[in-house]
Amino acid sequence: MAEAGHLVDEGTATALFLATVLHRPLLIEGEPGVGKTSVAKALATTLDTPLIRLQCYEGLTANEALYEWNYQRQLLAIRLIEARSENLTDADLFTEEFLQDRPLLRAVRHDGPVPPVLLIDEIDRADDEFEALLFEFLGEAAISIPELGTFTAARPPVVVLTSNRSRELHDALRRRCLYHWIDFPTPERATEILRRSVPAANEPLIASAVDFIGRARELDLDKRPGMAEAIDWVSALTALQVTRLVRTDVVRTLSTIAKSPDDHATVTQALEGLGYPRTTGGQPAAR
Repeated sequence: MAEAGHLVDEGTATALFLATVLHRPLLIEGEPGVGKTSVAKALATTLDTPLIRLQCYEGLTANEALYEWNYQRQLLAIRLIEARSENLTDADLFTEEFLQDRPLLRAVRHDGPVPPVLLIDEIDRADDEFEALLFEFLGEAAISIPELGTFTAARPPVVVLTSNRSRELHDALRRRCLYHWIDFPTPERATEILRRSVPAANEPLIASAVDFIGRARELDLDKRPGMAEAIDWVSALTALQVTRLVRTDVVRTLSTIAKSPDDHATVTQALEGLGYPRTTGGQPAAR
C-alpha cells in the first residue's frame, strides 16, 4: 500500500487483507477526510486490478447501480421488426444484447484474472431502500435479473463500502460485512503522510501544520479538518513558497481547512490561542 502512495496502519492493512482472502465486503467508517476512499483506490493499485466506483447519493436507484436496459436499442429493434413486417410478439427484447452493465453488475461480470475492487462510496448518503438492494450482492456476489436469471461472480470482487455515519446503516447490511473504523492519524503518522503527499514541503512547515491541525480539531467546528484538508493546506502553502508558518500565511490559506463561514471565523478567532498571535515585536508570529 505504501508503494501505491497510501500509508495504512496495521489495523487497516489487516482488514483489507481479510476482505481479500475471505471474500467478504469491508465496511469502513470514519470522519470525512481520513482517507476512506483513497484506501480503496490504493488497494486497487496494489492488486493491479480495476477500480469500479459507485458514488452513492439520495435517490440512487437500482437502474443506476445494478443494470438497466438499453431502451434506444430496443426501440430500434422494434422499428426494424416492423419494417420487415415481422411479428413483434416473437421478438425478445430482454437479452444480453440489450443489457447495460452498471457498477455492481460490471463487478460481477468482470472476467479479468484478478477480481476488481468495487468501491461503494458514502453508502450512508443513499436511501434506506437502496441498502436492501445490496443484500443479495453483498452476501452472494450475485445479481438477479428477472428476464435473464442470476449472474454470480466467478471471482467475487473485493467490495469496500465507506460511510461518514451521517445516518445509521441497517443491521442486515452490517452483518454481511467486515468492519473497520479509521481514526484521524497520530501526529507521527500524519507527518509521514504529509511527507509523502507533499514532498516539496520542508520539515519545519510539515511539523507546524501537523501541530496546527491537531489543535484546530479540538475547536468547536462544524467540520473538523481531516488529512485531506491537511494535504490541501500544506500543498497550498508550498505552492506559495511558504517554508515557515506565520499568522499571515495561515489567514490567507485558511479556506483550505475551514469549509464554512462559521468555521473560518472560529479558527481565526482562535489563532492566538493556537500559538499565532497577531504580532510579535512588530512581525507576524511564526512557529
